[in-house]
Amino acid sequence: MTTIGSATPLLSAVLAPLADLGRADAVARRITQAIALGLVADGDQLPSENDLADQLGVANGTVREALALLREAGLIETRRGRNGGSFVRTPAGGSEDLQLARLRDLATADLRDLGDEELAVFGTAARLAAERAPADLGPRLTRLVHDLRDAAGPAEQRRADARFHIELAAAAQSVRLTQLAVGLQAELGPLLWLPAPYGPDQSGLAEQHREILVAVLAGDAAGARTAAEAHTVACVHHLVRRHLELADGG
Repeated sequence: MTTIGSATPLLSAVLAPLADLGRADAVARRITQAIALGLVADGDQLPSENDLADQLGVANGTVREALALLREAGLIETRRGRNGGSFVRTPAGGSEDLQLARLRDLATADLRDLGDEELAVFGTAARLAAERAPADLGPRLTRLVHDLRDAAGPAEQRRADARFHIELAAAAQSVRLTQLAVGLQAELGPLLWLPAPYGPDQSGLAEQHREILVAVLAGDAAGARTAAEAHTVACVHHLVRRHLELADGG
């Protein structure tokens, strides 16, 4: 069991201060996104109510209400006593079946619309990262490329893919882009990284990540954007193909 620290860069991006200070459902959504993206694991302890309130810029009562919503959804459990707190409970088996049903039932136009948003966000993030990337970005993204190539199973694949996208957006030094990337990964990632035979070409997407990284580290803004957009198009085409197969009873 791990206690989650607020210093974790990707988790800090997900739990950035909220613009809407009065909505418990917005707090619950942020924490749910962190769980969906694999940024927090089953059994991890969330920060205290006070720490979450400070980090998100909301009142303690708002956090308390959000945690109650998460308990009702079965995503956390709260333990009392000296070693108590709120602990993550990742969804039990059956979530992959739910995502298959969701992919089947989504309209093709909705998938393409999501793809258009991802195209704009990820392409822009890659371009800006090439212009603004911090010196230590290379080793971090290189590790994430390897993590995706070596990932075993949909959960690890989804986590490595999402972290690459969010880390790149964070390197663009845009809070808004990073938040958009978080939301998109939470929405698209579970649909993309499904078990065989529905999942994408893992090695192919890892290679596309590497091509994006090479362009970013070379300071090639146009090349980084082109590579990121090509990656997005490949992912959306895969989702549309699998959607049509599922809709046809495949």
